[in-house]
Parts: sequence; structure tokens; C-alpha cells
Amino acid sequence: MRPDFDVVIAGGGLAGAATAALLATAAATAALRIVVLEPARPQRPLPGEPLDLRVSMLSRSSQRLLEQSGAWPAVAARGAADCQRMVIWDERGSPRGSGALSFDAADCGEPDLGHLVENRTAQAALLDCAEAAGVVILGAGLASLAPSPAAIRVTASDGRRIEAALLVGADGSGSVTRQLAGIATREHDYRQQAIVAHLGCELWHRDTAWQRFLAGGPLALLPLADGRVSLVWSAASAEAAALVALDDAEFSRRVTAASAGVLGRLEPTTSRRAFPLRLRQALRHAGERVVLVGDAAQTVHPLAGQGVNLGLQDVAALTDVLGAALAAGGDPGDPRVLRRYERWRRAATGPMILALDAIQRLFAGSDPLQSWLRRRGLGLVDATPGAKRLLVRHALGLAGEVPRSLQPARGG
Repeated sequence: MRPDFDVVIAGGGLAGAATAALLATAAATAALRIVVLEPARPQRPLPGEPLDLRVSMLSRSSQRLLEQSGAWPAVAARGAADCQRMVIWDERGSPRGSGALSFDAADCGEPDLGHLVENRTAQAALLDCAEAAGVVILGAGLASLAPSPAAIRVTASDGRRIEAALLVGADGSGSVTRQLAGIATREHDYRQQAIVAHLGCELWHRDTAWQRFLAGGPLALLPLADGRVSLVWSAASAEAAALVALDDAEFSRRVTAASAGVLGRLEPTTSRRAFPLRLRQALRHAGERVVLVGDAAQTVHPLAGQGVNLGLQDVAALTDVLGAALAAGGDPGDPRVLRRYERWRRAATGPMILALDAIQRLFAGSDPLQSWLRRRGLGLVDATPGAKRLLVRHALGLAGEVPRSLQPARGG
């Protein structure tokens, strides 16, 4: 007997919405019958509505995914700020000194280093595109699952029962799918929180992302389309709580000093929120008729802004693998198909996760010798154009095995 659907996607956040939209619009997978379980579907922001605090720096490959899915025009219309330059420096150094590392899109032969977009706009646009392509979206979460050799039976939180060939877990860092599938994780608590806010700046940000490594954690100022910057300040949990509790005037003084005044005086224009930081890596990307994508598969430190981009690369790789299986007349939930996806993504995400974790540990602490080594290392990379171009290609998702759906169109 044929299952109710071919694919059930648990979670309609960025990764889940992207999975639904790309599978439904890619030629090789458009025939799949797809349902999304999402209890809290977002609405597109109204014109003039303030920008939400949750923003992400999308890489070139992530932008292509949104373009392929038809979601990019809505995201761009809301204000996708292009980043032309990035400057990284240690707290004992200077953003314009010999110990700083800078990337310029033009010098690297790229049109930009990414776009800063509002998460809820991208999520809503992707879900709209998925629904327009025939995807069913249910306002419920995942309650239980029961895999078998022929199908997987899923129960939604509202009691509905669904049978499908494959379950995609895209339900975030605390993934219910991952837990129900019995997939273990490797975890590390950084004992930090990331403070996020939007700030007005005295000086124009120059379409530049600024990141200063402080002893307590990195501080990043990311350019917004309206001239403000988005703050992501990682600090020890107690310090972060104290910073969030400050009045606006004192917070302005503290964040301006912490950024070394690189953009002059910084003034909060929104409330401040803090999120706990934790490394969480699933030991497997797949189980019996189950695969994981996005934060359900890996949650990383935000210091390089790669979390969302890694998740969208998961989505594109899964689309490629399922497309190839369907072209050969195969079953989307076949263990051999899922192993192909798992091998691909573990090879791609493993080194990136290790590198991000190592950078976070290396740049933590205030030992003078350690600080000198950091400045020396940043300066050496800055003086090596080939290394900089390679780093940029990795950050843009253009290095290694790039999924077909993220590759530029022929002749483009």
C-alpha cells in the first residue's frame, strides 16, 4: 500500500522550510508528496514593521538555494544587506593594524561576502513557495515515530497519523526527531550567551562586518540595509545577563568601548536578548527512514556565522541525493540512499565544526602570549592572498563538493 506522503518534514524553521521549498521546486524531486509539521508558522512582516532581532549572514550558496526555491525576491524586498568587507582583530590589536585580518569582496574576485537577512522573512517566504508548489503544511509538531522496512509512521502532536517513506528532522537544536530516533550527540557547553540587538552607529558601517575577539568572547557588528548594525556579542553567561540588564545609556557606553569605537558611538535601537551557546553535533545524520538537517544535525558557535549556511547545505545535499535516487527508480527512505547523504554531510561538516570549535577555544582567554600568537596568525593570513581567497570560498559555500542545486546556472 502506498504511504500517505513520500516525505514528512518535522519543523518549519529555516532548515525545514528550505527543505520543503527546494524539494518541491527542484525538477528531480518535484514529484514528491511532502508534508511539513510546524506548530508556529510565521507570517511575513508587514511593510514598515521593525526588523526582527533574528538575522543571518547568508552565503552565496545559501542565496542560490533561496533563488532556486523562488523565495529570494521576497527576502531581498525586505532588505538584504550585502556585505562587501570583513575585518577581524584581537582586542590587543587594532582593526587597521598589522595584526588584523581583512577580506574584501573585490580583492577576492567576488561580488559580495554574503547578505544579512531577516530569518522570519526567509522562513515565511520559503514556506509560501513550498505551499504554492503543493506542499501540505500542518499546524502541529512531531509526537512519535515508528519506522519499519517499508515506511515510517508518524504521529503529530494533534493526534493525526501519517505514513511516509522518509522523515526529515529539521526541528532545531533540541530536535524531537533526533531524540525519538535514538541518535546520540556530542556536546560542549561554552558557558557563554550571545547578546543580540540592533544598534545605531555614529559612523557609516561601510557595508563591512566587524569582529573583535575579546577575552570573554567575540563581538560582531554586522551591516544592516538601513545603516544600523546587528550586534552579536558572546560573553560569559553571568556577564551577558548583566549586560542585558543595563539601561540603554550604560549599555551604549559598554558596547562602544568593547568595539574599540570602530563605528563611533553605538546606540541601542531595540531591546536586547541573550541565547545560550552550546556545541551540539549528532553522531549520525541518518537513522532508519530518518535524516537530520540544520541545527538538528549540528549546532555551532556563531563566531563565523556559519550555522544557518551549514544547515542549508544539508538541505541542498539531501535534495541532490533524493533526486538521484528517484531518477534511478529508488525509494527515498532506502538505507543506501540515506548513507550517501550521511557520508557527504559528515565529510563536509566535521572539519568545519572542529575548526569553529578550535577557533573559539584559541581566541578565548587573555594571556599576553596567546594574544600575541593570535595577532601574529591573523597578520600572516592577511598577508597571504591565496589563503584569504580559499577561506572566502569556504565561507561562501563554494569549496568542496557543492550540491548541484547550489551551483551557478550554466553560463551564469
